[in-house]
Amino acid sequence: MPGAFTTISIFAFDLDDHGQPVQVWETVVDGDEPGAVEEAKELAKHHAGTLVVKREGLPAVGDEGDPIVVFQTGKIGDFD
Repeated sequence: MPGAFTTISIFAFDLDDHGQPVQVWETVVDGDEPGAVEEAKELAKHHAGTLVVKREGLPAVGDEGDPIVVFQTGKIGDFD
């Protein structure tokens, strides 16, 4: 569809003083899903959990779709 786009975001989570996962890092990548998953797997070596999410949208009408989880490992919390 013309004007449609897909964003892929990678999130990393660490545990707070109560053992609850909190988001500590987010990036939007220009690459593809497999590349984002590989990056998330590397991040998982240093964080309590990682997550890769994609969203599809139509910026011309201000529409952003619901997040679709592509990859998840470890403990994760809320994300935007």
